[in-house]
Amino acid sequence: MTDKTRGERNRTLTLCPEELELFTSRLLKSSAPLSVSEIQNRTLCGDLPEILPHLPSSFVDLLFLDPPYNLTKNFNGRIFRARDGEEYELWLASLLEKLARLLKPTASIYICGDWRSTSAIFNAASRYFQVQNRITWEREKGRGALKNWKNCAEDIWFCTVSGEFVFNSEAVKLKRKVIAPYRDHEGKPKDWQETSEGDFRLTYPSNLWTDMTIPFWSMAENTEHPTQKPEKLLAKLILASSLSGQVIFDPFVGSGTTSVVAKKLGRKFVGIEIDELYCCLTEKRLLLAETDKSIQGYSDGVFWERNSGAKRQGE
Repeated sequence: MTDKTRGERNRTLTLCPEELELFTSRLLKSSAPLSVSEIQNRTLCGDLPEILPHLPSSFVDLLFLDPPYNLTKNFNGRIFRARDGEEYELWLASLLEKLARLLKPTASIYICGDWRSTSAIFNAASRYFQVQNRITWEREKGRGALKNWKNCAEDIWFCTVSGEFVFNSEAVKLKRKVIAPYRDHEGKPKDWQETSEGDFRLTYPSNLWTDMTIPFWSMAENTEHPTQKPEKLLAKLILASSLSGQVIFDPFVGSGTTSVVAKKLGRKFVGIEIDELYCCLTEKRLLLAETDKSIQGYSDGVFWERNSGAKRQGE
């Protein structure tokens, strides 16, 4: 809910008092042991350390972890304060130890961070999981810096519980415009397609992503959460590292991007968030996802480059 005056093209999601009352009633709040059936496709509202001991073991196929970065940040009045590097690493390691109990032997884990926290994430994750890769994605928003390089990239560490895990590379190909349209000896396109919309090539996913658009005021997925991730980003991770019907778990679900994308892609979800307003925004987005399953930047089974013309979808 907000008192701000918005322009007519501003599509940022808000909550009226009636919606706030409705969605609050849908939240799951419990201090007792919870079964898988009780938590599937639900938003749990409460403090993560208090909820974790009550969750069932080995129910998660994909864990998306977007904890507070090691920065002082205001989350709707709740302040997370920066710590020294060693203290942050110990905090994260303690969290991962508790989360490990919830994962299936074939589960995958994605952990978000920035350049300040990336070494702490690697060290903490290496204690409990097999680190497979590090994704770096371009976060094009942000202010310039007069005495430093503008910070416009973040990391996502890809880990697994074991050597047996899901990875669907065919499901996350990127459609790029062809700059050098090579042809074979018969004059036919070589590894690219001619279309009425232009020449395109499907490329396998790399660990460098430059095709993301951070949610902003004219996008339907935008909320006032200060660190909201794009639906497109979650779609890549979910499609790559899970199968239809599997369980996606986000213990810092914020305004619900992980749960919403999981629902749109035919997965089950469990989200935890301490802030009731963000939980209610999650519930509103989940309701909207029942009739609108579109994901900006993803269509026809492929991901499109940012600002790529015919398939921009609001980018």
